[in-house]
Amino acid sequence: MKKTLVLAAALLSLVACKKNEIEVKTEDTVIEGKDTTMVDTDTVTKDSVAPAETPETEESETPEGAEPAKEKAPAAKTTAAVKENYQSFGDKITADNAITKAQMLKKYNTLKPGDTITVKFKTDIKEVCQKKGCWMSLDLTQGKESFVKFKDYGFFVPLNAGGQEAIVHGKAFVSEISVAQLKHYAKDGGKSEAEIAKITKPEFKYGFMADGVLISE
Repeated sequence: MKKTLVLAAALLSLVACKKNEIEVKTEDTVIEGKDTTMVDTDTVTKDSVAPAETPETEESETPEGAEPAKEKAPAAKTTAAVKENYQSFGDKITADNAITKAQMLKKYNTLKPGDTITVKFKTDIKEVCQKKGCWMSLDLTQGKESFVKFKDYGFFVPLNAGGQEAIVHGKAFVSEISVAQLKHYAKDGGKSEAEIAKITKPEFKYGFMADGVLISE
């Protein structure tokens, strides 16, 4: 009986020790956990919290010395050049850089009798000599025309070239026809005395000595 009581007391003492040990460990653990999670609010400021960095996007860099790539321009639309076919007479000339008949008339208006200029212009043929083709008259607009002969009587143009396009190169000049000459021509042409009496001003004839001619085919 006595041994039993001693054994029971020993067991109770052992159980109490275990319980105390468990409680101590549990309290230490809780305290230790509090220490590790405690934050000192007096030392934490907004400056101490680093903002999250935004990742930068990488830009493609052009190697040093290399030119940046250029955008390709849209392909230009090309149109086939229309070429005019010409017959050539006299010296060989080209159709390039010929002025218009309106521009030629302006040049004639700046000339005085005795003046000459070397020029190339393009216009329409009004009339051709029907005997040999040794002269032609060219349109200058505003009812004016240029009377064209050929240098040194060295070549002629087709008799049927009237109405076709021509390009002429040579010397342009102005000739003055006096009132007396005009009245004489008018009388020879069968004009009436009243019509002849109306002639009171000299006329200026726009002449041209061509060394090369192109006529459209």
